[in-house]
Amino acid sequence: PGPRMESLPEAVLIRILASIPAVDLVLACRLVCCQWKNLVDGAALWILKCQQEGLAGAESQENAENWQNFYFLSKKRKNLIKNPCGEEDLQHWGEVENGGDGWKIEELPGDFGKEFPSEEVHKYFVTSYEWCRKAQVIDLRAEGYWEELMDTTQPKVVVKDWYAGRSDAGCLYELCVKLLSENEDVLAEYRSETVAIPQDNDADWTEISHTFSNYGPGVRFVRFEHGGQDTLFWKGWYGVRVTNSSVTVEP
Repeated sequence: PGPRMESLPEAVLIRILASIPAVDLVLACRLVCCQWKNLVDGAALWILKCQQEGLAGAESQENAENWQNFYFLSKKRKNLIKNPCGEEDLQHWGEVENGGDGWKIEELPGDFGKEFPSEEVHKYFVTSYEWCRKAQVIDLRAEGYWEELMDTTQPKVVVKDWYAGRSDAGCLYELCVKLLSENEDVLAEYRSETVAIPQDNDADWTEISHTFSNYGPGVRFVRFEHGGQDTLFWKGWYGVRVTNSSVTVEP
């Protein structure tokens, strides 16, 4: 008979295990024996998987406390905001407040506007002459972020939004993001100042961002809300424009 698996050098065994899908490592391989459990729970195997799959480049942290969580969070990273650029009208946006003539979706660059910095973005939402707001609530467990991960690792929750005015009209913009508990109690909150864009502005797109970290246990939902209006009270859609909103959970 040939040599048994447990007789292999640990470095060789790690290379073999690194070729196995991550979910199988955790749910099956980890249960085989104490040696395999220690390897699956250790850093070396996950550092190798990160390197093999291009996850351990400039974005990685050499002092990452838990490389297994780093791997899973990196693989799962995506924008949790649905319909961020108005491609599906107002679908997925709730608690919609339609002040004035309400929200409208327009094609970039729009009248008296500028193209967006990314060619992948083609549309934006635009507000009217009274306050317009809309929100999304993200269920983190439904998106695959389990309770122990959120409570113990407390990965970063990164929020970004883009806004612009049209060059012939002044407008206002606000962003409010809350981390909520199971019962929707507010555990952490970011609220921007009310941004005032003057008339005769350059119509450039501006990014606003905030990173939640060390927010404590219990976070189960993220509530994202933004909105604005014009300051000239012109009938139609002369208010702030928003697009490419994002919420990501990151290592």
